Amino acid sequence: EAPKSARRVVIAGVPDGILQEDVMADILIIHFQKAKNNGGDVEDVEYPTRLKGVAYLTFEDLEVVERVLKKDDHQLEDKRLSRPYRLRVTRYCENVSMLFLPPFGLPL
Repeated sequence: EAPKSARRVVIAGVPDGILQEDVMADILIIHFQKAKNNGGDVEDVEYPTRLKGVAYLTFEDLEVVERVLKKDDHQLEDKRLSRPYRLRVTRYCENVSMLFLPPFGLPL
């Protein structure tokens, strides 16, 4: 079995402050379990995180990670959301916070 970090993705663009956090976590799980989103069985979701609008999702299988990353356009849709939200899905790495720093290390 692949290590957890290899089966994990970073999801950016999660709508913040619209719904309760546990509801949003459920919506994310549902999205990433659907075949039309190249999804599969989700082991766990970490939301909210220290980074606003970012969730970490761990899949049961490594193949699902590869399939999800291949899908270009992830639109988070749910009847509880007023509109679709475009998500950015990237491979998890330990230095995930580096992805969100402005260029040249300038303070935010």
